Amino acid sequence: MILGLSIATFTQVHVIISLIGIATGLIVLIGMLRGHKLEGWTAVFLATTLLTSLTGFLFPITAFTPALAVGVLSTVILTIAILALYVFHLAGTWRPVYVATAVAALYLNAFVAVVQAFQKLEPLQSLAPTQSEPPFLAAQAALLALFVAAGIVALMRFRPATASPALA
Repeated sequence: MILGLSIATFTQVHVIISLIGIATGLIVLIGMLRGHKLEGWTAVFLATTLLTSLTGFLFPITAFTPALAVGVLSTVILTIAILALYVFHLAGTWRPVYVATAVAALYLNAFVAVVQAFQKLEPLQSLAPTQSEPPFLAAQAALLALFVAAGIVALMRFRPATASPALA
């Protein structure tokens, strides 16, 4: 039991939160690519992506795993993104810091989704049973390349007005 839920139910809730984080993160990324600050979507993205990491720490832990490393890294990155946006209001160097950390947090969530897809979906698992085979590596390399390119474009295009420090 985790928070009064069976592990299976808690896992479903965790996955749903993660998928909401990815979906809203993609909306936020598209907004950044178009130079728009989507405050409501951004708040949901940051909250659900942070919640994804935090709920991941509640699963039974017997050793430090790559999944825990990703969770720790994601939590640190999200904390910086939240500070850049809500405390420093994207002023000065905080704008590129926010873009880089928001895109990195979304990438990490998508990275884990690809890992999970190759673990759980039979057609993908048969292509890369140990996740060291070329199809898995190609999928992860393509994902990384896509996010690096999107991040660079977002850095160039996302320049919202910083005059109003209103919270999203």
